[in-house]
Amino acid sequence: MFKHSRRHPSRQPTLTPGNLSPILLITVCADQRRQILARKEIHELLVKAWASSPEWAVGRYVILPDHVHLFAAENEFQGYSLGQWIAKWKAYVTHHWPDQNKKRIWQRNFWDRQLRSGDNYDAKWIYVRNNPVRHGFVANAEQWPYQGMLNQLCWHDA
Repeated sequence: MFKHSRRHPSRQPTLTPGNLSPILLITVCADQRRQILARKEIHELLVKAWASSPEWAVGRYVILPDHVHLFAAENEFQGYSLGQWIAKWKAYVTHHWPDQNKKRIWQRNFWDRQLRSGDNYDAKWIYVRNNPVRHGFVANAEQWPYQGMLNQLCWHDA
């Protein structure tokens, strides 16, 4: 299982090289780690939520039963904080959730890590993409249906 030793995630300031948006790896968990996310309809709902929240661009992502990993970068320095953006798309998903009796969908917090180089991005993606294999859901990463890429996020060397 995916566990963190901290009770709450630390919030580090995002460092920007020049005028370029950094790429962040973000993890968002279901409330009480319930296994409610890895379903076709929820996958589609998350993609719609991210598309309706364009302040940040979502790159590659993997949706597991109880958490989501995604790479994101701020669009054009709009001043929309990461916390505001995540709250926005979480609210969208909650509002459009197929079972209206289950309104508590998400854990309050999220984890984020700023990537430092293009190699780091590729290595993190390989690690994230293989999560369904490590958890025993599929034999190889290509078989996992709840993954994709919405935007090409490019690493820019400063």
